[in-house]
Amino acid sequence: MGAKRQRIVDKGPSFYANSPGSSFMYNAPPNGYVSQPPPQFPVVRLRGLPFDCTETDVAEFFHGLDIVDVLFVHKGGKFSGEAFCVLGYPLQVDFALQKNRQNMGRRYVEVFRSKRQDYYKTIANEMSESCGSPRRNIPRAKSYDEGKDSAEHTGVLRLRGLPFSAGKDDIMEFFKDFVLSEDSIHITMNSEGRPTGEAFVEFANAEDSKAAMAKDRMTLGSRYIELFPSSVEELDEAVSRGR
Repeated sequence: MGAKRQRIVDKGPSFYANSPGSSFMYNAPPNGYVSQPPPQFPVVRLRGLPFDCTETDVAEFFHGLDIVDVLFVHKGGKFSGEAFCVLGYPLQVDFALQKNRQNMGRRYVEVFRSKRQDYYKTIANEMSESCGSPRRNIPRAKSYDEGKDSAEHTGVLRLRGLPFSAGKDDIMEFFKDFVLSEDSIHITMNSEGRPTGEAFVEFANAEDSKAAMAKDRMTLGSRYIELFPSSVEELDEAVSRGR
């Protein structure tokens, strides 16, 4: 399937294994329990989402639930208004279904029970489409490019569009051509301690951060990541908001 989906970092027991190499794949129970049916894969499908919807909007819609991943569905390079949401525990699916036909902004959102194979099939489709996505082949507006090109580099970049499950090691792999440490990567959190889908990276110098802009809109897993020149002040402010 190409690059794997981001693995889950979970300090406590949940639906997923805690081994360093674990991913979204279900781990079979011990032999003594093979006669029991495996737990349901905790995923729901959403339909009718606003077209400017973000992962943070979905997390707020499912306030109080453990969001592992949000996968937006695209058709022909455009957002379809649908998404898959993977939850931390099978029991949370029933709570998520209670949000069916509740509003996100001015639109009501339909929530359906879904299946693991549908989620994985959509990941494969998204990754296949991203290889030749019209969104990446169509030149961006000149003012957009010039704004980034003319911005002053201070050695700090802001990343937007990260999967909620992305960890510092995933970001280090994304920037594998540059020397980074975990201390130089700051994944921002909201007031509830949940990832916002953004992060800040401190490079060794301004030249490195400028060179790293070549990774703008490249993919991490099945997501394309937007990069923006930033500053230590903006980094500090974003980190302090999540405390």
